[in-house]
Amino acid sequence: MTEKKPKIILTIIGRLGKAGCHRGHRIGDTFDFDNDRGKLCPMAMHVAFPYIDILRYGGTPPRAKDGKIKFCCPDCDTANVFEITLKEDLL
Repeated sequence: MTEKKPKIILTIIGRLGKAGCHRGHRIGDTFDFDNDRGKLCPMAMHVAFPYIDILRYGGTPPRAKDGKIKFCCPDCDTANVFEITLKEDLL
Protein backbone atom coordinates (compact mmCIF):
# COMPACT_ATOMS: atom_id res chain seq x y z
CA MET A 1 0.00 0.00 0.00
CA THR A 2 1.36 3.41 -0.97
CA GLU A 3 1.32 6.05 1.74
CA LYS A 4 0.05 9.50 0.81
CA LYS A 5 2.39 12.32 1.72
CA PRO A 6 2.08 15.96 0.82
CA LYS A 7 4.43 17.22 -1.87
CA ILE A 8 6.33 20.09 -0.28
CA ILE A 9 7.37 23.06 -2.40
CA LEU A 10 9.70 25.78 -1.14
CA THR A 11 9.64 29.11 -3.01
CA ILE A 12 11.78 32.18 -2.40
CA ILE A 13 9.31 35.05 -2.14
CA GLY A 14 11.50 37.84 -0.81
CA ARG A 15 14.84 38.95 0.54
CA LEU A 16 15.81 40.86 3.67
CA GLY A 17 19.10 42.63 3.10
CA LYS A 18 20.94 44.02 0.10
CA ALA A 19 23.69 41.45 -0.44
CA GLY A 20 23.26 38.68 -2.97
CA CYS A 21 22.70 35.12 -1.84
CA HIS A 22 26.02 33.29 -1.42
CA ARG A 23 24.42 30.21 -3.02
CA GLY A 24 23.04 32.19 -5.96
CA HIS A 25 19.36 31.76 -5.08
CA ARG A 26 16.96 34.42 -6.36
CA ILE A 27 13.41 35.51 -5.65
CA GLY A 28 11.10 33.19 -7.56
CA ASP A 29 13.33 30.10 -7.27
CA THR A 30 11.27 27.02 -6.41
CA PHE A 31 12.45 23.76 -4.89
CA ASP A 32 10.67 20.42 -4.52
CA PHE A 33 11.75 19.11 -1.11
CA ASP A 34 11.98 15.50 -2.26
CA ASN A 35 13.67 16.08 -5.61
CA ASP A 36 15.80 19.21 -5.16
CA ARG A 37 17.53 18.67 -1.83
CA GLY A 38 21.03 19.12 -3.23
CA LYS A 39 20.04 22.34 -5.00
CA LEU A 40 18.77 24.20 -1.94
CA CYS A 41 21.29 25.90 0.34
CA PRO A 42 22.05 23.65 3.34
CA MET A 43 21.57 26.57 5.76
CA ALA A 44 18.06 27.21 4.42
CA MET A 45 17.29 23.47 4.48
CA HIS A 46 18.36 23.36 8.13
CA VAL A 47 15.73 25.99 8.97
CA ALA A 48 13.08 24.45 6.68
CA PHE A 49 13.32 20.94 8.02
CA PRO A 50 11.37 21.40 11.30
CA TYR A 51 8.47 22.90 9.32
CA ILE A 52 8.60 20.05 6.82
CA ASP A 53 8.79 17.44 9.57
CA ILE A 54 5.72 18.95 11.27
CA LEU A 55 3.80 18.94 7.96
CA ARG A 56 4.79 15.38 7.04
CA TYR A 57 3.49 14.07 10.36
CA GLY A 58 0.17 15.90 10.14
CA GLY A 59 0.92 18.83 12.42
CA THR A 60 0.38 22.53 11.97
CA PRO A 61 3.54 24.66 11.91
CA PRO A 62 3.60 28.33 12.87
CA ARG A 63 2.16 30.61 10.23
CA ALA A 64 2.83 34.21 9.25
CA LYS A 65 0.22 36.92 9.84
CA ASP A 66 -1.16 36.28 6.35
CA GLY A 67 -1.76 32.61 7.21
CA LYS A 68 1.02 31.28 4.99
CA ILE A 69 3.91 29.08 6.13
CA LYS A 70 7.08 31.17 5.81
CA PHE A 71 10.63 31.11 7.10
CA CYS A 72 13.91 32.92 6.48
CA CYS A 73 17.35 31.50 5.85
CA PRO A 74 19.87 32.32 8.59
CA ASP A 75 22.27 34.38 6.44
CA CYS A 76 22.38 37.75 8.21
CA ASP A 77 23.53 39.62 5.08
CA THR A 78 20.86 38.13 2.83
CA ALA A 79 17.96 36.45 4.56
CA ASN A 80 15.95 34.86 1.77
CA VAL A 81 12.27 34.57 2.67
CA PHE A 82 10.73 31.22 1.74
CA GLU A 83 7.12 30.13 1.51
CA ILE A 84 6.15 26.48 1.93
CA THR A 85 3.22 25.14 -0.07
CA LEU A 86 1.74 21.67 -0.07
CA LYS A 87 0.40 19.62 -2.93
CA GLU A 88 -1.46 16.46 -1.98
CA ASP A 89 0.17 14.04 -4.40
CA LEU A 90 1.43 10.51 -4.12
CA LEU A 91 5.20 10.51 -3.90
